[in-house]
Amino acid sequence: MAQLFLSAFVTLFVLIDPPGCAPIYAGLTADASRAQTVAMAFRASVIAAGILVVFALFGAQLLAALHIELDSFRIAGGIMLFLIALDMVLDRNTERRGERAEAVKASRPVVKDVAVFPMAMPILAGPGSIASIMLLTARAHGATETAVILAALATVLAMAFGAMVAAGPIIRLLGAQIEAVITRLLGVLLAALAAQFVIDGIKGQLF
Repeated sequence: MAQLFLSAFVTLFVLIDPPGCAPIYAGLTADASRAQTVAMAFRASVIAAGILVVFALFGAQLLAALHIELDSFRIAGGIMLFLIALDMVLDRNTERRGERAEAVKASRPVVKDVAVFPMAMPILAGPGSIASIMLLTARAHGATETAVILAALATVLAMAFGAMVAAGPIIRLLGAQIEAVITRLLGVLLAALAAQFVIDGIKGQLF
């Protein structure tokens, strides 16, 4: 069982990539308060866990019933992530700054909730992690091995939550200019990840 846990943990850790998710989350929540970032990180982790558990237990039947192929998730997720990456790279904040200024006057802060999209899906519960959790549970023999795999998933998502919560304060310590540079760099990396999702989806359809 220990070997199964380790194998599932390593697979899911590489695909979910908690250290890689953390700075992206920090860039997306730069204007949020500490309490808001913690709350959104918690919701993102819980929602991602729910999505992955559903696909682990019922994914094959669900996709078959809807006549949806996993490659469709890759392409759709890649397109959506690319739009988010464009906002990060081009710093399209003029309209948002105006909205925040009006919100301050009205004493009601406006913060974009990124818990469901893009953090829970497709960043944490992305096409790769969905496919992997479905494959891992399909190979499991009995409820005990399935529970071990789900325990490995819970461990990885707990690490992702901790990384997201810790990333914001670290980046803010670097200052506004460094934070802006990091946000744009992460936007480029996120765009590359989005492009890879689309490429993988197209390859899956063609080959």
